[in-house]
Amino acid sequence: MAPTDASTGPTLAISALSTRRDRAVRAAVGQGLVGPAAPVAGLLDVAGVRASAAALRAAFAAVTAPGTEVLHAFAVKATPLVPVLRLLYEAGIGAEVASPGELALARAAGVPPTRTVLDSPAKTGAELREALAVGIAVNADNPQELARIDALVSSAPTSSPIGVRVNPQIGAGSIGALSTATATSKFGVALRDEGARDWVVRACLDRPWLTRLHTHTGSQGVPLELMAQGVRAAYELAEEINEAAGRRQIDTLDIGGGLPVNFASDDHTPDYATYAKLLAATVPGLFDGRYGLVTEFGRSLLAKHGTILALVEYAKESGGRPIAVTHAGVQVATRTVYAPASWPLRIAAYDAQGRRKTGPAVAQDVAGPACFSGDLLAENHALPLLEAGDYAAALDTGAYYFAQHYSYNSLTRPGVYGFGTADDANGGVRFATVRAPQTVEEIVAESGGDRRGALLDL
Repeated sequence: MAPTDASTGPTLAISALSTRRDRAVRAAVGQGLVGPAAPVAGLLDVAGVRASAAALRAAFAAVTAPGTEVLHAFAVKATPLVPVLRLLYEAGIGAEVASPGELALARAAGVPPTRTVLDSPAKTGAELREALAVGIAVNADNPQELARIDALVSSAPTSSPIGVRVNPQIGAGSIGALSTATATSKFGVALRDEGARDWVVRACLDRPWLTRLHTHTGSQGVPLELMAQGVRAAYELAEEINEAAGRRQIDTLDIGGGLPVNFASDDHTPDYATYAKLLAATVPGLFDGRYGLVTEFGRSLLAKHGTILALVEYAKESGGRPIAVTHAGVQVATRTVYAPASWPLRIAAYDAQGRRKTGPAVAQDVAGPACFSGDLLAENHALPLLEAGDYAAALDTGAYYFAQHYSYNSLTRPGVYGFGTADDANGGVRFATVRAPQTVEEIVAESGGDRRGALLDL
């Protein structure tokens, strides 16, 4: 949800987002964070991130009974950068992790175990042992994993809240690869499979320490109504288990995340308030105070607040179509390059001084540097004509873009910089380095540079 002013509403908030971004781009060019020596960089709007975190917390607080325990845990996979996790933690957001690496990042950011949730369909015994030893919440994905947890719990006491992930099997959204509640999804216990629901009930009754249910219906491309149906399925199962147990054994519902992002404009739609209200209407008992809540939003917290800024190295024409050749392509926008229909990006044009370009819109390609024809940020995209020395900005890239590098052609990882802007009209822009640009020396080192003769004697 975009931050708003009570007297002016969302329109001002949207223009403020754009204004902060434009100022940051000009400052980044002026300060040399991006340019011939560093031809691509990621910019992160710190004020925007804080506003999204506040909007999430406020949206659920508005529909939740006072005193309800609520943990909003950021899906670390969306932006696995330690300073970002710390920023979110200071804004009241914990961490949802799905690997030893993500857990290490959350710990480095200072997120405590009590604000951390471990999810993954392939947790190792060592991962489970570590999480249970320090009190991290764990959601078991399947019966075999639950058997591992049985052994660990019986051998050592734990303060970890433990749950089981269920798949309500309610269908897919428009992007199949991101739909996690299909009939054959790899995630969780498939509730509509023969005997599965009864197994979950019995598993809980046999384990008094199994106190949570977890579900996550999907992400981008999944309609809110389908997400709400998935949450309702988990809630109804919790009610069934508690009735069978004769007590409130299931005391917390982890409803996942997955709020889609609008990649067509600066507007934050759908917003957290809309989703929370829909949940309250679809599953009224969810918010009456009987259940604690965990959410696991990722993309929706960060996407709108990131920009990838890339120097246009050359401008050319092929087949009558202009092509701007930049340094940002598949290495930073992997999903967009390989699945452009599902992951289109907005592109903004800036001149050599970092000012917004004006002029007639011209259909052109914005190409990346990788050695295959499909390495395009945008194809036949209308915007002011980009020329050599200009900058192309890929918008809405704060999640799953500049933080996850695909090392095609051994291209270096770009630097990532958070920015803050002063409120006054003449105020400057301050930057903080989130991740320094990777060097070619680092690429050599991680590619076995100190072992160049390792294969010669085999």
